[in-house]
Amino acid sequence: MRDLEEKLKQEIEKWSKRLDRELGKVLATSENGEEMLENARAYFSDSKHFFEKEDLIRAFECLVWAWAWLEIGKELKLLKEKAS
Repeated sequence: MRDLEEKLKQEIEKWSKRLDRELGKVLATSENGEEMLENARAYFSDSKHFFEKEDLIRAFECLVWAWAWLEIGKELKLLKEKAS
């Protein structure tokens, strides 16, 4: 059981770092995009909170939701990559 818990922690940490980078690269293209980005950031914040409380299942679940908001926002063109 400990191995599973450690693996979940590692996955959360890995995907959190990636999400943090990705959130820093996008801009909203509309008011709806702002809401999408706000929701992605809120779920990411919740994930961090649950991770600190060692509630790994909820931390992972919130992380998945944050990624979903980000990816759907991009797909609908409500979010776009910042110009480099």
